[in-house]
Amino acid sequence: MKRQGGFTLIELVVVIVILGILAVTAAPRFLNLQGDARASALEGLKGAINGASGIVYGKSAVEGEEALASTNTPAPATENILTNFGYPTVADLPEAVSGLADEWEIMTGVTVTNVPGATRTYGFVTTAAAGWAFDANDAENATGCYVIYVEAADENTPAYSRAVTRGC
Repeated sequence: MKRQGGFTLIELVVVIVILGILAVTAAPRFLNLQGDARASALEGLKGAINGASGIVYGKSAVEGEEALASTNTPAPATENILTNFGYPTVADLPEAVSGLADEWEIMTGVTVTNVPGATRTYGFVTTAAAGWAFDANDAENATGCYVIYVEAADENTPAYSRAVTRGC
């Protein structure tokens, strides 16, 4: 009788099942697509904030209000957006950025160190109905997944936003 070499059908099926189990458990760790999607969304929000802030500053400069603090009387405003040295104030930023109030959440109780001045921190909306199910406050405090907007400190220090994505 001639002996044949190679795998039997049962051995082949067992190997395929083991490889399938390994792929299902290991692939999410290597791909991490959800974290990349969150980080990209935050970078997009940062870009939207910077773009809107620049547009408001340009309009303020045309109106000659780029050197006025928000505490001046009458308060400087561009297109009904209260400005501080030409840039939107923290309170009026949602008026400048379309969709900011609906799609993003202001993170309360957040302490961001080493950031002077009036700030506002934005994270994902926490309701699943809005499309994102993500605990925004936990993201900043525990892992770091947020966007922060800092008002202009004076006419030589512009407003800026920063995306922190280390924990997304």
